[in-house]
Amino acid sequence: MKIYFSHGKESGPRGFKIKRLAVSAERHGCAVESIDYTDTMDPDLRVGRLLAALENETDSYVLVGSSMGGYVSLVASETAAAKAVFLMAPALYMPGLGQQEYASKSPHIEIVHGWSDEVIPVENSIRYSKAANCTLHLISGDHALNAEIDVLEGLFDAFLAKTLG
Repeated sequence: MKIYFSHGKESGPRGFKIKRLAVSAERHGCAVESIDYTDTMDPDLRVGRLLAALENETDSYVLVGSSMGGYVSLVASETAAAKAVFLMAPALYMPGLGQQEYASKSPHIEIVHGWSDEVIPVENSIRYSKAANCTLHLISGDHALNAEIDVLEGLFDAFLAKTLG
């Protein structure tokens, strides 16, 4: 299985969270791909880039996204055949985003959001999780979730174990 990471608006493809979670993914025997979106701030162009990368994918795959990358991963999962989706403080229902309603085809979606997120209201993840009937982990932490990286990594490991099992 392959894991496709999508970074946030102002981070990059080799950020702190992605590096840590990539180690977990590799420990589970997954290949890792981290898409570089640093040349565009347009979330829908980012969705197109991810879909283009998935176009010829022959392995099963999981989409993982943080902040704007969460939006990118979720929107892409409406047309891409992702086995599962893991979102961290996803930028859902935010002004200026091209899409405000989400209809993922993925059978397994989990979200992690920090209670003290000062960028994306935690209520947005609650709203989506309720509508999609998916798992939501509300943890201590701000938008970056870096101070809670051990908790985040544990949740990601459990998510992968479920997805791969």
